[in-house]
Amino acid sequence: MREKLSAIVVETGPDPTACIVWLHGLGADGHDFEPLARELKLPGAIRYVFPHAPMRPVTINGGMRMRAWYDIVSPDLRRHVDAAGIRHSQELIQAVIEDQIAAGIDPGRIVLGGFSQGGVMALEAGARQEPPLAGVVALSAYLALPEEFPQASPHAPPILMAHGDQDPIVPLALAEQSRLILEHKGYRVSWRVFPMPHSVCAEEIAWLNRWLEARLY
Repeated sequence: MREKLSAIVVETGPDPTACIVWLHGLGADGHDFEPLARELKLPGAIRYVFPHAPMRPVTINGGMRMRAWYDIVSPDLRRHVDAAGIRHSQELIQAVIEDQIAAGIDPGRIVLGGFSQGGVMALEAGARQEPPLAGVVALSAYLALPEEFPQASPHAPPILMAHGDQDPIVPLALAEQSRLILEHKGYRVSWRVFPMPHSVCAEEIAWLNRWLEARLY
């Protein structure tokens, strides 16, 4: 029996025809972004799926076990990248998406998004998902393995990236570099910087809402 992630599921109406799968950051869980289902004002019935990352020891936090999509060894996020952990979580996330497709949601009406580590995983899993998704969202995130990231196919999903200009965890310069790499590889990237630290803000959520509505309707 294949390993599966547990998740919180919120539906905004009966018989949802669109799905947003949202991935939390390091040390959080699926409840962290559960309010997103209320804050986004999308028309129609939407199914929100908030998976819980696996429990694992995290080196930078003294080896403490916590929910994490992959290990972090150093504040320099490009050093000693846990490629095996990323690929394992990628498979688990893609299984979540495949379950939604099997449940009747068209892949062209599924968006994969996330914050921080979750945004990293949204990029890694979303760009490789076949059939292609409606879109990928990466907030306060970066490309962990840029040299392994695939070139965009003609049907690659559009990507939304947003970042805080005062982010002490994921430097803005790293996010900007990641965005440029994605564009160089042929992805369509919507990009904005907001006056905030490693967090989200109301203006960012409003922009995300408009982008999602354009992707799903």
